[in-house]
Amino acid sequence: MVFLNRFSKYTKSQIIRRWVQLLFLAVICFIGFMFIRFAGSLENGILPKVERPAGVEAFLPISALVSLKYFVLTGIVNDVHPSALVIFLIICATTVFVRKGFCAYICPFGLLSEYLYFLHCKIFKNEIRLPALFDAILRSIKYGLAGVFIYLIFFRMPVPVIEEFIHSPYHILADINMYRFFTDISPTALSVISGIGLMSVLIRNFWCRYLCPYGALLGILSVISLGRIQLNRSCCKDCGKCEKVCPGQIHIRQGQAAFSFECSACLQCVHACPEKGALKYFFPVKRSSIGSMGIALIFLAMFTTGITFAKLTDHWKSRISNEIYFYHMMTEGMLKKTYR
Repeated sequence: MVFLNRFSKYTKSQIIRRWVQLLFLAVICFIGFMFIRFAGSLENGILPKVERPAGVEAFLPISALVSLKYFVLTGIVNDVHPSALVIFLIICATTVFVRKGFCAYICPFGLLSEYLYFLHCKIFKNEIRLPALFDAILRSIKYGLAGVFIYLIFFRMPVPVIEEFIHSPYHILADINMYRFFTDISPTALSVISGIGLMSVLIRNFWCRYLCPYGALLGILSVISLGRIQLNRSCCKDCGKCEKVCPGQIHIRQGQAAFSFECSACLQCVHACPEKGALKYFFPVKRSSIGSMGIALIFLAMFTTGITFAKLTDHWKSRISNEIYFYHMMTEGMLKKTYR
């Protein structure tokens, strides 16, 4: 019961963060709904009457990495999935101010993990944590996955190969393939997703903590962040409440939160701390601290500014027409049987 009361208490103190999560979830759901209409029409051999939502490219991280290398080497933003790069750059830019706060404020998988943790609290009296050595070994998986993607793209793909990939049917239809992954999911994929969901109930933030390469990359980039959790040892009573609520399992009382790759600036530790001034999210440049509202405003400002700039410079919408989509789907045998 104490475990459940603690969970309830610190979530109530973070209503702003939860509303930001739900706001972005609503945007994602709307994008998903529009894209389902778009892709469904193409599958049925009908040119869509709805516009393809560019925001769907947020779920194409491989395209974003390929586009990033292509942009760095050529100065050209690829016109197939340009918003994938734009959104990726915005997310990476947020680490300058709010570490890997994307995971705690925007990512829908982060939100799902929190609700699965709530289910964990309902089932178990005490939180289940893996032994430190085993936990460290498992955490290396996500960094390994991120390293593999970066190595293959940035060190193994020359510009001609990248150009060929960008304009290949596989890349053009990457968003359609993502849609079909869920609408025509294989038993193996369903088993894997179900297994990850089950493990996320048993172990807090299982996907985020051990498997997500996106979070691993943001964690590494967060070393340049201006904002950090600051511990004032003179105010700390060593009660340990901050560490009990920390989703990253960071040793906050040892000062590790300031530099840990696992810190997502969720501020759960700050809200749980009973001693005023012991913990705060600190900006050394202006020697000031901010709360959940300040972090939320940073995210809203950076996403709004970044997307607006991309639209004004014509780097937001794909230049691939519906007719080209239809042609590639037909040649790849992706139309429904009656239209093949």
